[in-house]
Amino acid sequence: MSRHLRRHLELERLSGVDFLPLSKAALRKAPAPRPPAAPAIRTGPVAPVDPCFAGYPPEFLEFRKPVLECTRCGLSSTRTQVVFGVGPLGAPLMFVGEAPGGDEDLLGEPFVGRAGQLLTKTLKKIGVERGRVYIANILKCRPPGNRTPQPDEMAACMPWLLKQIQFVKPKILCGLGNIAVQTLLSSKTGITKLRGKYAEAHGVRFLPTFHPAYILRNMGELPLFEADLGTACRDAGLI
Repeated sequence: MSRHLRRHLELERLSGVDFLPLSKAALRKAPAPRPPAAPAIRTGPVAPVDPCFAGYPPEFLEFRKPVLECTRCGLSSTRTQVVFGVGPLGAPLMFVGEAPGGDEDLLGEPFVGRAGQLLTKTLKKIGVERGRVYIANILKCRPPGNRTPQPDEMAACMPWLLKQIQFVKPKILCGLGNIAVQTLLSSKTGITKLRGKYAEAHGVRFLPTFHPAYILRNMGELPLFEADLGTACRDAGLI
């Protein structure tokens, strides 16, 4: 405190003044200090999840890898890509056809051509969406020119299919067409005698029916095909 200010205070006290008025500026309250801002939490970009793989357990994805790289038979040299299969694990109904065609070989998904569209349409007519069933083939690769699969090709590919069946654990297995039905049943009996009649294949209740490609050429059999799919869907608990 300066000497002049101290003297001024002493004179004021002698005059009976025991306080000094404060200026308006002094009376203003200083703004309350702001709390420190919380540190920003940085999050990296969320990687998109491929819907084709969502929900699949790691062991299934590990099983899938060698299938996509399979070279067990000569079809590995002529295919565009492996047509593995599609659908949810735990699906109560699993369809098994013969082999991929040209559309399937290009897109990598079974039953997407005209025959597959008929299968999808028939399921929808029954009241079942395609995404609720599992669909695969005896062969994972397209035979050139859509020829009939050869015994050595089917023998090389069957272990992959049987492993898929173990993962899916369907209540009902539905074979589509002569090749798939005869291979899964180890039978030489024709599909016209087998269709619509339950059997057992690899520990699963098995219902044979026509291949939708056959129905496209013989539309008079469509009601039988629809009836078989209706039976399979109903007994699998889908309708």
